[in-house]
Amino acid sequence: VQLVESGGGSVQAGGSLRLSCAASGYTYSKVCMGWFRQAPGEEREKLATVDGHGSTSYADSVKGRFTISKDAANNTLLLQMNSLKPEDTSMYYCAASGYYWCPFRWSDFLYWGQGTQVTVS
Repeated sequence: VQLVESGGGSVQAGGSLRLSCAASGYTYSKVCMGWFRQAPGEEREKLATVDGHGSTSYADSVKGRFTISKDAANNTLLLQMNSLKPEDTSMYYCAASGYYWCPFRWSDFLYWGQGTQVTVS
């Protein structure tokens, strides 16, 4: 079971990035997956989730700017990030639960990637 994020980088405020999370060792199309971020000294924040039925949920901080989706054919989770702000600067992680439903707490997600850094200036 492995999750590998990619697509992070540096971008100017107002710009866009698309993060990808490649999953291997497990078929993630029917389980809840999510994107999270954590800046140094801060609590990990749940940004967006998509459950096993395809229903999505977003944190208020990113609603209307970020879009989560699953590419089931490629076992990949995506996060399209538009209108980026300096406060979006953080390490971004993808994670998967073991269930079709999405846990409330980030700590209840079972599998995690190593993260990809996003810097907005």
